[in-house]
Amino acid sequence: MNKAGAPSGGGAGSGPTASAAAAAAQKQRALLQRLDNDISNIVDSFSVLVSVSRVNEPPVRNSQEAFLMEIRASKLVQSADSLLKLVSELKQTAIFSGFASLNENVDHRIQAFDQEAETSDKLLERIGEEAATSLKELESHYYSSVARNFVHE
Repeated sequence: MNKAGAPSGGGAGSGPTASAAAAAAQKQRALLQRLDNDISNIVDSFSVLVSVSRVNEPPVRNSQEAFLMEIRASKLVQSADSLLKLVSELKQTAIFSGFASLNENVDHRIQAFDQEAETSDKLLERIGEEAATSLKELESHYYSSVARNFVHE
């Protein structure tokens, strides 16, 4: 069944399939780049937070470090939020790409069943024609036979 659907689906669908694969690869690269950027931002912000968190004597330096800590904490929260959005987007992509592949599989199955139905219809038509030809032949033999003439006479 799959072999029957493969040539028609492979030849006609190679263009859209190739472009869909290229788009998926590009999206994957973009998502991986976002992931790398978000994780590096989180690591950098956390490193700065840890290094700035020591307490020094001069009050001006403490206020500068507190301001820097607030900025880095804010950046850390933004990066974490971006990661959460990325995870949500990946989940949605997985769900919808799963539906897309299911729909594609259903379409291939429909094509295969349509081809089998067409083949079956042609076979039934040929069998019907052969039966009609055989029936005509049998009728002509019956009406021209000697046995029929003896029964009615």
